[in-house]
Amino acid sequence: MTLSNSAFPVSGVTELTHLGVIRAIGEEAVKFLQGQLTQDVVALDLSQARLAAFCNAKGRMQASFVVFKRSADEILLVCSRDILAATLKRLSMFVLRAKVKMSDASADFQLYGLAGGAVEATAGSGEQAPWTKTDVGVASLVFLSPGAGQPCALWCAPAGSPAPEGAAMDLALWHWLAVQSGIAMITQPIFEAFVPQMLNYESVGGVSFKKGCYPGQEIVARSQYRGILKRRAYLAHSEVAPSMGQEVFHAKDALQPCGLVAAAAPNPSGGFDAIVSIQTAVAADPLALGQVAGPALLLLPLPYSLLETV
Repeated sequence: MTLSNSAFPVSGVTELTHLGVIRAIGEEAVKFLQGQLTQDVVALDLSQARLAAFCNAKGRMQASFVVFKRSADEILLVCSRDILAATLKRLSMFVLRAKVKMSDASADFQLYGLAGGAVEATAGSGEQAPWTKTDVGVASLVFLSPGAGQPCALWCAPAGSPAPEGAAMDLALWHWLAVQSGIAMITQPIFEAFVPQMLNYESVGGVSFKKGCYPGQEIVARSQYRGILKRRAYLAHSEVAPSMGQEVFHAKDALQPCGLVAAAAPNPSGGFDAIVSIQTAVAADPLALGQVAGPALLLLPLPYSLLETV
């Protein structure tokens, strides 16, 4: 059973206290990250941003980022705070003699989320394509994928800078918009739970299949080219709050879960929306949270098309 998810008017500005910033700076910063992330960092210019993942050797995602350049040799990676320290430690292990310095720059920047009319009020008139970047004074404004039909953007400015103008918005609404975008960022509860395709990263520009090697690249490429994608991310709705990392079950198997909750947030119209990564073979079956007899989980349409080939 599926439901429809119609646009819900949301507008405002909220501080993104759940996110932090890793900074890579140095003449070999681009080269270093090119060998670590699923994204083609070399091709990234100053007017763009990208979704990217950092995987282990088995292709399982340990972190995901919004990546953009502040200059030719300074790159910022915005990620969940609960995995930042461990991610920085793992990335730093690979630096060796590369001319790049990796650091936790969360205290050096302030992050805000802008939604709806607040995006246009800050960026000016004219449609801005998702995953482009513009500078507003000393701030970087990254246009993200829309959520619930509303434009969304990430504001990153040096600490102490004026906050972006706009009505205050509850952080819970930002989390809901993020869920509605269909893009789940890696947090501690889903650390190493998925290869990128299990969260549809290849369908939303989070994986480059034309760049060189990175940790887990062989597994990620094999999953794509050999047509063995058995799990996908779906939008879903429940009347009971799901928790990140919670197991999902289907009616035909009471013992083995068919997937996991990757992200969840309250729907302002009632109930809760989530991104769940489940086996494609059971996507049409009755689904439930936690156990077969648990709260019903009803699928919603994704806001984007899935990429079948590359």
